[in-house]
Amino acid sequence: MSNVTLWSRPAWDTERWAREFFGPAAASDWFKPLNGFSPAAEIVKDGDDAVVRVELPGVDVEKDVNVELDQGRLVIHGERRDEHAENKDGRTLREVRYGSFRRSFKLPSHITSEALSASYDAGVLTVRVAGAYSGTQAKRIAITK
Repeated sequence: MSNVTLWSRPAWDTERWAREFFGPAAASDWFKPLNGFSPAAEIVKDGDDAVVRVELPGVDVEKDVNVELDQGRLVIHGERRDEHAENKDGRTLREVRYGSFRRSFKLPSHITSEALSASYDAGVLTVRVAGAYSGTQAKRIAITK
């Protein structure tokens, strides 16, 4: 069982469901980040560490990306700015998604901010969570008669 959880948006319309269940105000607050894009992410185990990689090509990570530990969750959020917007003759073909993004990963309860380190290279943000898998081996308990 993994201690680090990758949250992905489900295939069904969760915004509509939340709007119907909690009301329009709650749904709009929850889903504001989903209006931008959701960068691809992966989590790999490296010894006792978890390594989270998020694809963020074309993003200025120093100005536009935040990595935070918030209530036991690794939260990566920011914005990809459209600085190349050019509209000739009223036509634009755009396949690159711009806007805000937010990815969230549940971490084990023993992880503190000191266990996190982040780097960026070649369009990939890498966050190392030191000790995320330490102590996760099941231990057999002897049964006495």
